[in-house]
Amino acid sequence: MTDSPVFIVSMGMISKLGSDSAESALTLRHNTGRFTPLTLFDAGPDGPLPVAELPDLPVVSDPPRTHQLARIAADQAMAACIEPPEAIVLGTTTGGMPATEIALEKGIDDPGAFRHHGVGTVAEDLARRYGCNGALITLSTACASGATAIAVAAAMIRQKIVRRVLAGGADALCQLTYFGFKSLQVIDPAGARPLDRDRRGMSLGEGAAMLLLSDRPRTKDDLQLLGAGLSCDAHHPSTPHPEGAGALAAMQAALADAGLRPEQIDAINLHGTGTPDNDRAEALAVNTLFDGSPPPLSSTKGFTGHTLGSAGALEAGIACLSIQNGVVPANVGTQTVDPALRLSPVASATSLSVGTVLSNSFGFGGNNAALVVGKPRVDRSGPGGSPARPLIVTGYACLSGSGRTAETLAALSARDTCQGCLSEPVICRDLNPRSVRRLKRLSKIALALAEELRQDVAASDRPQVISMGTGWGALSETSDFIGRLQASGYQFPSPMDFIGSVHNAPAGQVAMLMAAKGANLTASGGDYSFEQALVSADLVTRGSTVPMLVMGTDEAHATLSPLFDPSVAGQPTLSDGGGAILLRRGEAAEGVRIALAGYRSHRQPNAIEATIASLGGADALNDRFGAILAGMPAAHRALAMEQLDRFVMQSGFSGPIIDFRPLTGEFATATAIAAVAGIHWVNTGTCAAGEAGGHPVNLDGKGVLLLGLGRFITATSICAP
Repeated sequence: MTDSPVFIVSMGMISKLGSDSAESALTLRHNTGRFTPLTLFDAGPDGPLPVAELPDLPVVSDPPRTHQLARIAADQAMAACIEPPEAIVLGTTTGGMPATEIALEKGIDDPGAFRHHGVGTVAEDLARRYGCNGALITLSTACASGATAIAVAAAMIRQKIVRRVLAGGADALCQLTYFGFKSLQVIDPAGARPLDRDRRGMSLGEGAAMLLLSDRPRTKDDLQLLGAGLSCDAHHPSTPHPEGAGALAAMQAALADAGLRPEQIDAINLHGTGTPDNDRAEALAVNTLFDGSPPPLSSTKGFTGHTLGSAGALEAGIACLSIQNGVVPANVGTQTVDPALRLSPVASATSLSVGTVLSNSFGFGGNNAALVVGKPRVDRSGPGGSPARPLIVTGYACLSGSGRTAETLAALSARDTCQGCLSEPVICRDLNPRSVRRLKRLSKIALALAEELRQDVAASDRPQVISMGTGWGALSETSDFIGRLQASGYQFPSPMDFIGSVHNAPAGQVAMLMAAKGANLTASGGDYSFEQALVSADLVTRGSTVPMLVMGTDEAHATLSPLFDPSVAGQPTLSDGGGAILLRRGEAAEGVRIALAGYRSHRQPNAIEATIASLGGADALNDRFGAILAGMPAAHRALAMEQLDRFVMQSGFSGPIIDFRPLTGEFATATAIAAVAGIHWVNTGTCAAGEAGGHPVNLDGKGVLLLGLGRFITATSICAP
């Protein structure tokens, strides 16, 4: 089998550059546009800082501003497409935060006012808009989100899982990010000056870019995504590796993936935020990769500002414009280049025949992503497309209201409740007190799971890839940051809470614990976040032999959980916890295997029948699986029960079915605990009884099917050797 090529058949974008690709190209060519003072919300007593704000969008909208930006860019990308995308992969960090902040400040306690809060709702909105009934993946890896989304989407096409994917990123300005970066003192009051000797920080912006990727070109001029590379610094929650080690690794991986040598790159779109540390680290990495003689390069954040989760996608679109128009954009804002960086950025837009562009995106948590965009290549010599070996489980851990792994698995096997929230002393019992003293609940849960596994594996077998699913991210830090900000009249937000509030903060902490320097992914799609993390890890490690850790964790928050999660609203007991699974590629006979076999919207016609078919049909399903773990979120329980009844009727399945959410309690990644239970049962050969008080059931060498129901239908197979 050979890889499918990945063509960029259309794209859309909106930012301070312009409202579409044509306006953006014109601005880039003429070096026009700079920042203006913030007007979207109260900037506090210090007055507004310069930002790349888009003036023609409503301040308050339904859906919120991030969703509106994504719609504008996606409408452009989909304008000439007569078929819906088969999947959507989106990067974002803010989601519905612009609306959430307003509702919290007004004291609104109606959960309906927060229905767009989740970062995954942006992709869901696009899916409804274009009739996409396939998989949705939302990646929230700070400022690398958009580029990471494109990398994961490209992997879906290369591996012939789908033929068309809508991929990109979107983020709007909001109080959380504006005051968060201000509290870190990394915003330049004069406006961003990337690579300048006197640079003092970034300027924030907003925007979106969406690329329609396909396995075949629409025209002879369509460009290709030639390569992608992901890495993690595993160094610090917010500061890049001082020598740019992670940035270098991502660029090297992207070039290797594209089958290109450094001298075959015609231009570089730098991450180039304008902060002293980021520019210095990236310059070191670029000079190392190109042996001190890089091709023409620039940062476009002097035009767009730092658009956070959308930056990587927007700059991939700018890379396409560079190739299509034969122009390397100017490094706008720089007056005197910092000689210590040993780089010579393009001072004004330069006409140049450009065939390949390397585009960099780096973010909090040490996340790094690099993309190579170029004209189609017939001599692509990157990694081949041999079938990937299955994912073999080498370890697992879980945590729930009933205790750590042993207690949780014992309770589930007896069909006893695991509801509730474990005390933090028990969560942290194996963690170094100094290392977690500034962390809050979600990061502590993630670290506790990772440490339990770390203690049981040799250093050589520790994971290098981390993929975490979380439905709602760090609620404690988010609540504390916004509460303190608004209560203090926009004067005294907590920088530590801001750093910890990003969705990928726990995965970054786990990477540092494990010294995991490969891809670092955080997926957030509500009740299907764990499944998104599993499939994302699978996609980016095809052909790789490195160990990986797939996790699903969420924290309960007394105020925010009932507002954000409709399945939690009305529950008598708040619950949280998570599960973690160590994996490696291997042969089927080497151990328990896990794979996401199906993921589709409930709106897809015959979705249940299609799910059964994805498992090999009814006969194969009954031969392979001895039990089903059914996840039915409380907010959609009636729909889920109808789906389960239909699944049983169509498949003829007669084994035990464990309805696990009443046992684990309601939280988005309860599925991760269920996955660990399923693996444990397959390992031991027996599973929980189909009803409370019953005897354990012998699986007779069969596996366990983890079935997600409700708005989406997922099927995760857990199979015996």
